[in-house]
Amino acid sequence: MRLAICDFQLSHIASRKSHIANRKSHIPKKSVMAKPKYHYNPETLRYERIDNSFRHRLGRIVLHLLTSMSAGILFFLLFVMILDSPYEKELQRENRRLKTQYNVLGKRLDVMQQILTDIEQRDNNMYRVIYQAEPIDESVRKATYSGSNRYEELLGYSSSELMTDLTQKTDRISKQLYVQSKSFDEIVTLAKQNEDKLLAIPAIQPVLNKDLKQTASGYGMRIDPIYKTPKFHAGMDFSAATGSDIFATGNGVVTLAGWKQGYGNCIIIRHGYGYETLYGHLSKIKVRNGAKVTRGEVIGEVGNTGKSTGPHLHYEVHYRNKPTDPRNYYFMDLSPEEYDQMLQISANFGQVFD
Repeated sequence: MRLAICDFQLSHIASRKSHIANRKSHIPKKSVMAKPKYHYNPETLRYERIDNSFRHRLGRIVLHLLTSMSAGILFFLLFVMILDSPYEKELQRENRRLKTQYNVLGKRLDVMQQILTDIEQRDNNMYRVIYQAEPIDESVRKATYSGSNRYEELLGYSSSELMTDLTQKTDRISKQLYVQSKSFDEIVTLAKQNEDKLLAIPAIQPVLNKDLKQTASGYGMRIDPIYKTPKFHAGMDFSAATGSDIFATGNGVVTLAGWKQGYGNCIIIRHGYGYETLYGHLSKIKVRNGAKVTRGEVIGEVGNTGKSTGPHLHYEVHYRNKPTDPRNYYFMDLSPEEYDQMLQISANFGQVFD
């Protein structure tokens, strides 16, 4: 009996424990709360709670990231703007080289322009004069290309002004070369059509003067050696020793071989085509009136006759009965360099011999 009672009590106790355990399992556990933190705010003189939530920490992280990225971008931009990359440095060196080459090319174009201008002046004042061709007007020789947009594609670069200037110079020289080429073609055609005329035109110096040292005074206003007053000198004086040979400067016929007032012993040759030459102050005349002479033939000797202050030859070229500058008629006797030297020497405004 006792054993049964004991077993019943033990069974009841075990049942109670199991029931209590089941009730405890259904009781919710209290959540573990983080301990709040505070910091002292000296402005408000109060302790303020620090927000240590996940959202707050995430916001701070994002803020730090954005600040770091902004600073990085800023430093990168400063680096790019202040410091040049190796590629940019190479471009700058190349740009400097190109500008140097442009400047050198510009100076060469200036020299070419000067030479071309000299050729144009010689063409107008000598070659075209010989064949009575009208000089080419400057407006035609130096006409610019039409169209305001011709150089527009060169704008917008760092060296636009330099490139535009060089291109304009090149265009101008190209246009002048084209006009000059056409002029020379015309001269060649006239020369072929006027072979006899070319032989008749005065085209050499009347005395031996290869070194040009015999050139004494040129055409134009000069000081009279006797009266010491300005006087128009209608020819050129060549200083030479008495007895030096004098040459006919073109084919023609002698119209005067004798004394002429002021010129002393004088020879005048009519070449035709409007040309006539005069040789004054001779010591000896070697041709007669009416004689036919050819270019380079000896017609007399240098002297000091007539109104003269020393041995020399006074030489004149007349075209259509008017005196012209003789220095424009030495094209068969002088190189371009010698011609330029002759221009400088004959421009002497000093005293003449007659």
